[in-house]
Amino acid sequence: MMDASSAPTRTTLSPWLSVRGGARAVEFYKQAFGAVEVYRIEDPDGNVVSRLSIGGGEFWLADESPEHGNASAGGDGASAAVRMILTVADPDAVFAQAIAADAREIYPVSESHGWRVGRIVDPFGHHREIGRQLDRE
Repeated sequence: MMDASSAPTRTTLSPWLSVRGGARAVEFYKQAFGAVEVYRIEDPDGNVVSRLSIGGGEFWLADESPEHGNASAGGDGASAAVRMILTVADPDAVFAQAIAADAREIYPVSESHGWRVGRIVDPFGHHREIGRQLDRE
């Protein structure tokens, strides 16, 4: 049996979001997308670093620290340099769930370019498309 230090490391690539209000952001992603928190550290000031999973797809978030070059997208509707796509079986339901959790609609779910997709901005300024590829006939 291998111990953790000798186990092979699986290569992954995960986005890391800088936000204002990390603990609040974790709760938003849980409510909006059914995220599960798989790792968390919190300092005495309440700043959070968390790894979350949505259906096995992982991402990280942390409270912003501009002094270390980690600024948030702002939450004022300004777009961040990175936009994400959350691919799900039922984009209409997940989109509605995100709106109910306080995301703001950028454009509604519709069919475009072979996808059923809509776009939201979360309360922390990160843009996300929620969609699925349509069946090809």
